[in-house]
Amino acid sequence: MNVWEKDREKELGSYIGRLLRENFGRGPESVFASINKPFITVYITNFLSPMEKALVNQEQSIYVEKTRDMLMETLIEEIKAYIKIHIGMDIEEFYYDWNLDSPSGMFVAISAKNNQSIIDSYENQDEIHNEIAIVSKEAEKQPDTIYSYFINSRTLLIIRTGFLVNIEKELIKLGFQDTLRVTKRNLEKRLIHEHRHNFEAYLDAQLTDFFVDWDFERDRSSIIFILKPNKNIGR
Repeated sequence: MNVWEKDREKELGSYIGRLLRENFGRGPESVFASINKPFITVYITNFLSPMEKALVNQEQSIYVEKTRDMLMETLIEEIKAYIKIHIGMDIEEFYYDWNLDSPSGMFVAISAKNNQSIIDSYENQDEIHNEIAIVSKEAEKQPDTIYSYFINSRTLLIIRTGFLVNIEKELIKLGFQDTLRVTKRNLEKRLIHEHRHNFEAYLDAQLTDFFVDWDFERDRSSIIFILKPNKNIGR
């Protein structure tokens, strides 16, 4: 990575931190942005306002998620505009997710020049894809395609396409995207957690955090693993 990209990562992280503070009333403790074209990931840590914390403690996390979803509808366009102006990437896909227990979050931006033929081979990649296929099949159906890419040594991005079943497509047509997203978020995260040991064994790393989101119109989904490698994997 050159100096220009490192500077852009720091500037993007600072911008995201300010944006969240202005709109949520409290900013995150830290923001780690990574640029690996055509992908950008932004990992957010210790991000939970006192009001949100009270709701989470009262087992009312659903209200926190819904409020954040409403705010993000506006913020996503602002973030896309910033990336286009300051980094020169025209973002076509944008995913986000929160782990309120951590509390942490992740943004994933993919440019319009994204090419599924991008090759990034790593040890046990096929096994990781097979495990993701199993998780997906348990939740809905096996995806048509799966590919994965290391953004950096601690961040693995997994993209699935063609996983929605007919009943989900009908719910989307009827305008129940928000309900479907909350339901799938809870289900798939539980399944990933159940398969956690296998993922850690294949990656030779501790899975310290993970995030899932969907683009229902494209029938695509992103999964992000935050890893603590057991050894230096040279990235």
